[in-house]
Amino acid sequence: MKRALLSVSDKTGIVDFAKQLTDLGWEIISTGGTHKTLENAGIKVTSVSDVTGFPECLDGRVKTLHPAIHAGILAMRSNPEHMRQLKELGIDTIDMVVVNLYPFKQTILKENVTRETAIENIDIGGPTMIRAAAKNYQDVAVIVDPKDYAKIIDELKSNGEVSYDTKLYLCAKVFMHTAHYDSLIASYMKKEANIKGFTDTLTLTYEKAQDMRYGENPHQKAAFYKEIGNYKGLLTNAVQLHGKELSFNNINDTNGALELLKEFTDEPTIVACKHANPCGVGSASTIHEAYIKAYTSDPVSVFGGIIVSNREIDADTASEISKIFVEIVVAPSFTKEAFDILSKKKNIRIMELKNILEKQPADAIDIKKVSGGLLVQELDSILYDDADIKVVTKKAPTAKEMEDLKFAMKLVKHAKSNGIAIAKNKQSVGVGPGQVNRIWACKQAIEHGVEQLGADYVKGACLASDAYFPFPDCVEEAAKAGISAIVTPGGSIRDQLSIDACDKYGIAMIFTGKRHFRH
Repeated sequence: MKRALLSVSDKTGIVDFAKQLTDLGWEIISTGGTHKTLENAGIKVTSVSDVTGFPECLDGRVKTLHPAIHAGILAMRSNPEHMRQLKELGIDTIDMVVVNLYPFKQTILKENVTRETAIENIDIGGPTMIRAAAKNYQDVAVIVDPKDYAKIIDELKSNGEVSYDTKLYLCAKVFMHTAHYDSLIASYMKKEANIKGFTDTLTLTYEKAQDMRYGENPHQKAAFYKEIGNYKGLLTNAVQLHGKELSFNNINDTNGALELLKEFTDEPTIVACKHANPCGVGSASTIHEAYIKAYTSDPVSVFGGIIVSNREIDADTASEISKIFVEIVVAPSFTKEAFDILSKKKNIRIMELKNILEKQPADAIDIKKVSGGLLVQELDSILYDDADIKVVTKKAPTAKEMEDLKFAMKLVKHAKSNGIAIAKNKQSVGVGPGQVNRIWACKQAIEHGVEQLGADYVKGACLASDAYFPFPDCVEEAAKAGISAIVTPGGSIRDQLSIDACDKYGIAMIFTGKRHFRH
C-alpha cells in the first residue's frame, strides 16, 4: 500500500484531497492539527506518533524528526542496499509528502508581533521533510501548493502513479518555496539583530502580483513582483477602482511620479509624469489650483501621462482632468462626484492609495539590474540640508527665490540625468531630463518654459541642476532667459567660472553639497 504523509498549515482542500487518496487505496499519515481535521472528516488516518513510536514533544517542536519518517522518505527504491536496510529496521516507505509551512509571513505582517511569536512560527520539521522528499523526487511526490492537488489526483486516477516530469516539477517548487521562506526569515532576523550595511551575500524574495500583457515592448514577456512588508505608501498597495489592467510601462511611470510626489508633504500638489520624468508639477492652496498649475506648465506632454495627487480629487479637479487623455490618476481618495466624472472614460485607470505620502523606511535599498549582477545602494532620501547651503555669489537669493529653488531641486532630483529644472511660484516652468550634456538640458528646459508659459514668465524663475556645472555655459543661457537664481550641488574644479558668470549677470547662486544623479 502506498503511503502519504500530510501535515499542512494551510488546510485549503486537504480533506477532499485526502479522501480521494484513501479512495485510491493510499494510507494517510498525519500530525497534530491536520490529523484532527482529517479524523473529524471521517477519514482513516494514522498518527505520526504511531509510526515513530515516539510522542510529539516540546510543545510540538518535535513531531516528524525521526528515522522512521525520514528514512521512509529518503530511501532510494532503486538502491537494493537502501531497501535492505529499511526492511531490517522495520521502516516502510513514504511515497508522498504533502506539507506547507507555518505561516511565518502572515505572523510578521501582524501589528506589534513579538520576536518570540515570530520565532515560534519558524517551521523546522516541515522544511526538513519537503527538502528530503524533493531530494528523492524520483521516488516521492512532494506537494507544497494546494493548487497542485487536482493535478496529482488526475494522474493517479489515469496512470496509477505521479509521472516523473510532474515529480520533477514538484521538486523545483519545493526549493523555490523553501528559498522564499528562508529569505523572509533571514530578512526578519537581520532587522532584529540590527545588522546594517551591505552584507557578503544578498538574498531577496518577492511575490508575483500579476502577469503583464507584455514588457516595455510587445515582444517582451513580463511580470510584476512585489516586496513583502507593512509599508503602506507603495504602488503595490494601491487599489484600482476603474479601468483596464496596468501595463509594465504604466507601473514604472507611476512609480516615478509617486516618488516625486512624496517630496511634497505640506501643500496640495499635483505631479504629472511622462516616461517616469516630471512634465508638470504644481503646489497651491487647493488641489484644483495645483492641477491647473501642473497642467498649464506642459499641456502637451501631460497628454497620455500619469497624474498623481497628494490630496483627495474633487469634482472640479476631475472635470479638468477629464478634458484630456491621461493613462492613470492616483490619489489618496476621490469624492463620489469626482469618481463619477472620471469613470465615464473607459480606459482611464483610477487608483486609490490611502497613505500616498508614506515613504519607504530608511533602511530600504535601491536596486538596478545589470548583466551578471545587481547594483545596490541606499535610497536617495535627502534633498539637501538647509544648514549646508552656501551662498557663493555676491547676490543672495530672496526668501521667495529660496522657495522656488527648493521646488526646482525636488523636480530635477526625480528627472533623468543630466537634468535641469526651472520653477516659479510653486510651478514647474520647464524640465530638461536625460541629456548627454548639461547645456542641452538647460536649453531644453528654458525653451520649454518659453514655449508653454512665455518668455516673460520665465524671467525671474529659478533653475536647479542635479549636478555641478563643469562650464559657465548654463549660466550664460540662464542669464539670456532672465533666470534670477540657480541651485547646484557645486563641487567642480571650475565652479568659480560659473560663480563669476552669475556675478556678472546679477544671478544668485547657492551650493547644496548634494548631487542627485538619476540614471
